[in-house]
Amino acid sequence: MLVSKSRESMMAAVQIYNNPLITFKSESFIILSNIAWTYLLHAYYRSKNIDYRYFSMQGCKKKYDKTKAKNFKYWELERCINCDCCPLDLQTRANLKFLITIRHEIEHHIPPGIDDAIKGKIQASCINYNYYVKKLFGDSFGIDNELGMSIQFSEITPTQVEQLSNNDQLPKYMRNFIVEFESGLSDDEVSGSRYEYKIVYEAYCSSRKSDCDKVIQFKKCDGSESPNEIIHIKEIEKKKYFPKEIVKMMNNIGYPKFTMNSFITLWKEKNARIDPQYAVCLGGRWFWYELWINVVKNHCEVNKDEFG
Repeated sequence: MLVSKSRESMMAAVQIYNNPLITFKSESFIILSNIAWTYLLHAYYRSKNIDYRYFSMQGCKKKYDKTKAKNFKYWELERCINCDCCPLDLQTRANLKFLITIRHEIEHHIPPGIDDAIKGKIQASCINYNYYVKKLFGDSFGIDNELGMSIQFSEITPTQVEQLSNNDQLPKYMRNFIVEFESGLSDDEVSGSRYEYKIVYEAYCSSRKSDCDKVIQFKKCDGSESPNEIIHIKEIEKKKYFPKEIVKMMNNIGYPKFTMNSFITLWKEKNARIDPQYAVCLGGRWFWYELWINVVKNHCEVNKDEFG
């Protein structure tokens, strides 16, 4: 029963989020998905005979906390994911803690313009839920075959993409909140797609459709429908690395004296952070692309007497 209620809550959350007529979509999704995750973890703890009710000990007996209606007080989602027996991985828990914190903000204030700022977290939460409901209770409870993808009818121009990335509607305090929240997380918590789902689209020069993951036809803004405007797109998730990962790579290939200070000195010398082909800042943290790893490796080779 709890799993079914959980599943229905998540499906309602996704359906509302995908409804083009609803503007309060992120807030509605967070509230309903919070219920879905809570019921899912309650069902799991019940299946493992783990007591998920609040109580205090009076001698050798448990005295259970009750609501005003004299019902048991069950754990809220935050208590569920902080339990040592929680079956969720580190990144999934970090994702939920982020959405829980946003929910607390929603309870007291409606923050404008949050949709584009947190959509990666929402997408990750959906994928995580589908993964865990099937892992814990069987494939028959999955929702991936029940809900279709969200479809939009308007074209997105490069200017619009830039506007979405630089969301001026998001208030400064909310941007500061996201940076502050993520700065308190470990690299392991934010380094994967279970915390935030990201997709990068890159133009892929090819005359054959079979070479590409998707073929998207764009209509020119002047109304032209020339077949030459068919663009082949290769969908990739560009690999990103934390600084400590790159330092460890250099240590492992024979440069044990290459340290984090060496790494910082190098990127400052080359002013690498201003070059988007080398690095990107997400949520206040810097990630580095493989092209920068080649620069670091060449630097170590040239200075092998220093780092070897």
